[in-house]
Amino acid sequence: MSKLICKNPTAKHNYIIEDTLETGIVLSGTEIKSIRNGKVNLKDSYANIKNGELFIYNLHISPYEYGNIYNKDPIRDRKLLANKREINKLIGLIKQKSYSLVPISMYFRGNLVKVELGVGKGKKLYDKRREIAKKDADMKIQRAIKNSRWVLYCSSIFYLFDAS
Repeated sequence: MSKLICKNPTAKHNYIIEDTLETGIVLSGTEIKSIRNGKVNLKDSYANIKNGELFIYNLHISPYEYGNIYNKDPIRDRKLLANKREINKLIGLIKQKSYSLVPISMYFRGNLVKVELGVGKGKKLYDKRREIAKKDADMKIQRAIKNSRWVLYCSSIFYLFDAS
C-alpha cells in the first residue's frame, strides 16, 4: 500500500543502520504536488532534534512549476511528526551513544507522505572497503555457481547424446 518516492543512496553506504522509525512530514500544497512529480532529493539530508521537536534539514524539494507565489524555499527545514515517546528515545540515543538520524526513504502511505528515518553510526573507511569486498566475493561465488550449473547441464545433454 505504500508507493516509494525516493531513497537515500548514501545512507546505507555511509552508516550502520541499527533501527528505523516511520515519521510523517509537514508540507505545503505545492510541495506535495512537486513530490508527486518526483522532484525530491534525500542525498545530503539529515534529521535532528531541536526544542523537543524533530526536524529534517537539507531535504531538497524542487519548486512546483505552476506554483507561482505559493512555492516555498526548496531547502527549508521541515518538521517531522513523531510521538513524544519516540522523540525521547531518539534523544537518549543521540546524546549517549552518538548515533545519527539519517533519512533512508520517502514514500506515500495512502495520501500521506512518510519519511523512514534510520538511527545509526557512521561507518569508517575500512568498514566500507570490507563491505565492498564482501559484495564482490558474493558476486563471484554466485557467478561460479551459475557457470557450474551450466556446465553440468551441458555435460548431461552431451552424455544423453553419447549414450544413444
